[in-house]
Amino acid sequence: MFIASAHAQTQSAQPAGGELFQIGFLVVLFGLFYFIAIRPQRKRQKEHTDMVGSLKKGDEVSMSSGMLGKITALDENYITLGVTGGLELKFQRVHVNAILPKGTLKSVGSD
Repeated sequence: MFIASAHAQTQSAQPAGGELFQIGFLVVLFGLFYFIAIRPQRKRQKEHTDMVGSLKKGDEVSMSSGMLGKITALDENYITLGVTGGLELKFQRVHVNAILPKGTLKSVGSD
């Protein structure tokens, strides 16, 4: 009884202007995504590039692996990190996570 009457109904016309709303919604959604995800990531990337470019001999650094050390030598792409008691390791510059304040290595018990 109800099914027969449901099939007999005709489709109503969709309201005009729906396409403009969808386009506007996509533009707003992209703008929101840009300010939430893309812009902060670019800012962090620029800060990291500036930090890596400002490295110099004698800086105490933290690597992305968690290793701490003092820069003993550096070139265009690599740094040599003095870790402890004459042990020196070579890393790519981009893996420097942070430049530590002077004296940090002594406060944690390293050379």
